[in-house]
Formats: sequence, structure tokens, C-alpha cells
Amino acid sequence: MNSALVVIDVQESFRQRANWAAVSNPGVVGQVRRLVEHTRAAGDLVVWVLHAEPGTGNVFDPALGHVRLIDGLAPAADEPVLTKTSHNAFTTTNLQQLLTERGLRALTVCGIRTEQCCETTARLAADLGYEVVFAVDATATHPIEHRDAPPGRTLDEILADPRTLGTDEIVARTEYALAGRFARIATVDELVAPAAHPAGATPAGHPAAAADPTGADTPRS
Repeated sequence: MNSALVVIDVQESFRQRANWAAVSNPGVVGQVRRLVEHTRAAGDLVVWVLHAEPGTGNVFDPALGHVRLIDGLAPAADEPVLTKTSHNAFTTTNLQQLLTERGLRALTVCGIRTEQCCETTARLAADLGYEVVFAVDATATHPIEHRDAPPGRTLDEILADPRTLGTDEIVARTEYALAGRFARIATVDELVAPAAHPAGATPAGHPAAAADPTGADTPRS
């Protein structure tokens, strides 16, 4: 076992929201499943993370039954399933302990949402000294309203607002922020290729990792 795949918040909660209709990557479950199968075949660790907000009455409240993996994904009997209440996957779980016990210093991040729980996990992991790969096309996100937008708008109103940040721009900003600083940006095709290693060969911060911080020369699936 050389590395871990951390699958973050690919849960039914998000599908219960109206903005799921505008999700950036409708095929995210299939992409995550490819990474999971590849990681298992390599004999590496898969860690599942779910987000919960107990007592809130929203879609992340476990009492409503949506804090579960989206259909098509299921942990193996020996794969940890952690529940977090923070944005990143470390602060309110024992993820670091699990990785330390197994002697793992490299991880691949995927899940929902790209710029929120996935990006914050990648940043913190890098600060903790892990070698991080960000599997960008195995993440998904939604349009973000402007900070001054009025509450309670419909999805159509949000999308029609020119101040709304679109998903393509969100993903691009995350790639710019992470590449060469906190993580190596990679696609699922690159990671599951026969010669690929889930954690990659180039650590974040290495000159080669910073050669193309936009990821513009990386083919997208």
C-alpha cells in the first residue's frame, strides 16, 4: 500500500438540491468509480468521506437520510467511511491517524465540491506534508452566487445573473490555486493509465509540477 484515494462528499445530499441541475460534471460518479476500481486493483487505500450537519434540518442532516453515497458507489468491507462536519476532510475526522497508521504520505483527492471541500482538503493535506494529486475531472461543483445576491432566488435567476461565477471558471481557479503549490492536477485517464501511480511521481512544489500551472496541456476526458 503506497497511497490513498480520498473520496469526498459524493453523496445524495447534493442531488436533493435544485442546483444539481447545473452541476459541472454530471458523470462525476462514474469518474470516481474508475478511480476507486483502479486504487483497489493497485492494493491501495480508499477512504470515503461524507459531510453531515446534524440538527439543521437541511439535506446534510443525517436524520433526513441523504447523508449516504450516491447510487453506483459503495465502500468495500475494509474501507473506512468517515463523517466530517468541517469543510476539509481532516479537522473533524481521524483521517490523518488512518494515513499515519498505514505509513501513507501520498493521497489523491476527488469528490464534491471542487473548490470547497475538495480544494480545502488538498490544501491542508499539502500543509501536513502529504504528496497530493487533485483528480480534477473526478470532482464536481455548482455555480456560485455573488456575495451580494439576494437570498431565495430560483436556479434560473441565479444562472441569469452575470455576477454568478460559472462552473468552468470555478474549476479553472481551483487548478490555478493548487497547481505547483498544493497539488498536482491530473485527469482520471492519466491516473488509471497503465504506467500511472495514484499519487503521481511529481510532488507538489517540484519545479516540474509548476511547469504548467493552468493544466492547459492536460487532455480532458
